[in-house]
Amino acid sequence: MNPATALATVLIDELVRCGVTDVVLAPGSRSAPLALAAHADSRVRLHVRVDERSASFVALGLAKRSERPVALVCTSGTAAANFHPAVIEASESGVPLLVLTADRPPELRGTGANQTIDQIKLYGSAVRWFAEVGVPEDRPGQVAYWRSLVCRACQRASGPPDPGPVHLNVAFREPLIPDGDASWCESLDGDASGSWFRARVAPPSAALHIPPTRRGVLVVGDGAANVRRYVAAAGMAGWPVLSEPNGGGRYGDHAVSAYHFLLGDQEFADAHRPDVVVTLGRPGLSRPLLSWLRRAEEHIVVAPDLTRWPDPTRSATQVAQAVEIPIAAGGDAWLRAWRHADHVAREAIDAVLDSSGLTEPRLARDLAEVLPNGSLLFCGSSMPIRDLDQAMRPRRGLRLMANRGASGIDGLVSTAVGAALAHNGPSYALIGDLTLLHDQNGLILGPREPRPDLCLVVVNNDGGGIFSLLPQAALEDPFERVFGTPHGVDLGYLAAASGLPYTVVQETEELSKALKGDGLRLVEARTDRARNAAVHVAMREAVRAAMRD
Repeated sequence: MNPATALATVLIDELVRCGVTDVVLAPGSRSAPLALAAHADSRVRLHVRVDERSASFVALGLAKRSERPVALVCTSGTAAANFHPAVIEASESGVPLLVLTADRPPELRGTGANQTIDQIKLYGSAVRWFAEVGVPEDRPGQVAYWRSLVCRACQRASGPPDPGPVHLNVAFREPLIPDGDASWCESLDGDASGSWFRARVAPPSAALHIPPTRRGVLVVGDGAANVRRYVAAAGMAGWPVLSEPNGGGRYGDHAVSAYHFLLGDQEFADAHRPDVVVTLGRPGLSRPLLSWLRRAEEHIVVAPDLTRWPDPTRSATQVAQAVEIPIAAGGDAWLRAWRHADHVAREAIDAVLDSSGLTEPRLARDLAEVLPNGSLLFCGSSMPIRDLDQAMRPRRGLRLMANRGASGIDGLVSTAVGAALAHNGPSYALIGDLTLLHDQNGLILGPREPRPDLCLVVVNNDGGGIFSLLPQAALEDPFERVFGTPHGVDLGYLAAASGLPYTVVQETEELSKALKGDGLRLVEARTDRARNAAVHVAMREAVRAAMRD
């Protein structure tokens, strides 16, 4: 057996032993040993994509939804560079990725050899750990090294306490394909009881105990852990819960869904300053919420990893791996005030949306309401997730996800596809037109590839809608070209080119019917950017007027 085949066979086998079930491959020559080993292993679900960036975000979506490491494989050269945006998002979001980049052996590096670049620590600080595997050799001791290396990579990618991407750079000398000889100087098998070793993880330190108070608030942002436990504790303590949709805590009687508009009202924000705020995950959708956090007297950030904690407002007074929220004696005037204000604001928001026709906030609100229990809703990182944050009512039975680690536009179609492939139930995505165009290669699935049950709902306002809500919109002369960026693409032709079922929604009443179906499909909702900006202003003004009344 040639060394390249031996190394690849052991690597894939040990990945499976460590719990990896999915491998995403972008084809190439130097990665042939890994590709053939993954294809030959029936325990692996293999996903092949023609575009490295698309492949990397499919892996990201799979790992994000399954919460298990996913292996990502490519050949040498710029192929590996195309993984970088997904690696950054995985790092910022804490998603376990195992990036295996094939490479030329050392004697070909720095010589101008074809498709050879410097891949050593290619992703810099965006990975939790990097290892140069080294060129395989036919000598005793190699198998133990390879298996222990893979186990360490899986453990580091999975955490706890800090999951994220790991990079293994795998150098292969030719020949790259099996030679028909099965002999090797030692057994290629691993430990019969399981993977090569099992790392033991120490339990977290004792939880921080908060003094009893009725004037507390729980804030839930992206990437929060143990959400149900903390929401239940906040409910027992009489605290309101301010949860971003992708935080996973917007449900139940204590959920305050209109907090963006309530905290944008200075009078309300000043009158409802808490004794303590506990933050899970990383909030970042609402500027009024972030401004309010900056003025908190006691702000406790819960972070499983004490070397990396989210504090975008730099207002944390304490950071803990866990906290205990005690039940406080006394009346419930604090919670009642929040709930009453939320009810008043919710009615004002809904009144505006109900009379707005097919607008982006209404589409977001209505979509979140009509999806069946057990659904996954993947959201675009820019306006779709913000529209949901501002318009979505509390509900159970819906899993919301978004790439809010670095909040880029990269690879969102592919991430949604990957997440749908890992989800046990119907999946949907709410994204913008530029997001779709930026990753239209994500629509390309070969005839033998696993296919997701995913409905892509695309808001088409012919450009970048979020800029119409920013100060740049006042620059009338250059705005449309350098910020609005109209494209004029007919999404129907794009769907046809990819062989996807396609529906246009022109009235809100058509949404439920348009969503029906199975497999990968596209629903387009055409909106107007100027009208959308006006609706956002109208919601804000309606809430302020309702609060004054």
